[in-house]
Amino acid sequence: MTIFIRTRSAVALAGLVALMAGQGAHADSFTQTYELPGLKNTTTTFSGGSGVETFDSRSTGTGGFVSTFGGSTITGTYSAPVRIDPANQYGSANGVGNHAVTSSSTGYSITLAAPVNYFGYWLSALDTGNVVEFYSGATKVGSLGAAAVLASIGDNASYFGNPNGPFAGMNSAQPYAFVNFYDTNGSFDRIVFREEPSFGGYESDNHTVGMYLDITGVPAVPEPSTYALLAAGLGVLGFAARRRRQH
Repeated sequence: MTIFIRTRSAVALAGLVALMAGQGAHADSFTQTYELPGLKNTTTTFSGGSGVETFDSRSTGTGGFVSTFGGSTITGTYSAPVRIDPANQYGSANGVGNHAVTSSSTGYSITLAAPVNYFGYWLSALDTGNVVEFYSGATKVGSLGAAAVLASIGDNASYFGNPNGPFAGMNSAQPYAFVNFYDTNGSFDRIVFREEPSFGGYESDNHTVGMYLDITGVPAVPEPSTYALLAAGLGVLGFAARRRRQH
């Protein structure tokens, strides 16, 4: 099942899914899906160029850089202060290499040289502060907060805990999943990752961009009455994780 994220849905979810950027902004229609538990890359196929930034060739520490997403025709600029960390229990697909992190409410941005209609990434150690936003120029066309992500995964235990060999089973209270975002009636040229409120770090890996051909993924969506309980539970997890994850 896919989640159709529209302005009307944002109202129904009482702010868990925020698609309006404010006065004068507009909301695109996004479809969001999840890959099967344990998958670290998308199963989506693309028309034309697409690529993946794995961060494995980046120096660890804080800064900014230009990416061709693995040598693709797509170019994106990662703004400072994106932080690159080595593999740990909270991040890095397959438990090796590096991953991107922010602990800031302003976060970091990925500015693309040309617009796309797909973005996906391996989201790990989800906490209540994790927010991703999509912009077309200066206009925010879509965003998603952590509570709605957890609501989509539901109580599927297969998503919880680090699935990678060196860290398998660690951090079992937080979900790990590859997430897909499809802009079905528009495009975007900037993605922002930020941590608001700041419970810890927002870890992600395998940033994937392109123009999609098909929509894939099999998320499970709980009944709307469970959203409040899931949000409250994730708030407790975020508070518990705050001390151990902030640097």
